[in-house]
Amino acid sequence: MARKFTEKRLVIASHNPGKLREIAELLEPYGIEVVSAGALGLPEPEETGSTFVENAELKARASAEGSGLPALADDSGLAVKALGGQPGIYSARWAGPGKDFGVAMERVNRELGESPDRSAAFICALTLCWPDGHCESFEGRVEGALVWPPRGERGFGYDPIFVAEGESITFGEMEPARKHGMSHRARAFRQLVAALFEND
Repeated sequence: MARKFTEKRLVIASHNPGKLREIAELLEPYGIEVVSAGALGLPEPEETGSTFVENAELKARASAEGSGLPALADDSGLAVKALGGQPGIYSARWAGPGKDFGVAMERVNRELGESPDRSAAFICALTLCWPDGHCESFEGRVEGALVWPPRGERGFGYDPIFVAEGESITFGEMEPARKHGMSHRARAFRQLVAALFEND
């Protein structure tokens, strides 16, 4: 049985402004006050996990312990089939120390080369941890294909090269509300809300 979330404040364990904005918008209907780990001066823990869930839990646990508040962390990335699931948990690291996703997208395209298989998935793990060490994790994914060159100025990360299944435009071209309805983060978030926020 999942533990229900009854608190009014929540730390978002991220220093990524794009992720912060998306998660804050998803939480808005629940009247929860959110504060970022960065605003609290909490350091980013080293991501030493081997899966999205392990890394999300590392981040949520560190922020919950550091703040004394429940903390929600997201670990997400792009898994490209022809690259054996890479960049996967290293998606942000492919962008380098300057977090330049133009560089990361170019690397994906370069490594794919002439491969006819452009299929990929965005995967998101969300973990909510309480200061007492209890954690709940959820994972969402959305399948799609990669395009080149990048298209669209919206979204963040690899959004401009990803077209979700059944769509003709990239996440980078999509209205934020539409992306929120179908993204990997939204799918993980729906599971979290059903388990932790909604009354049975």
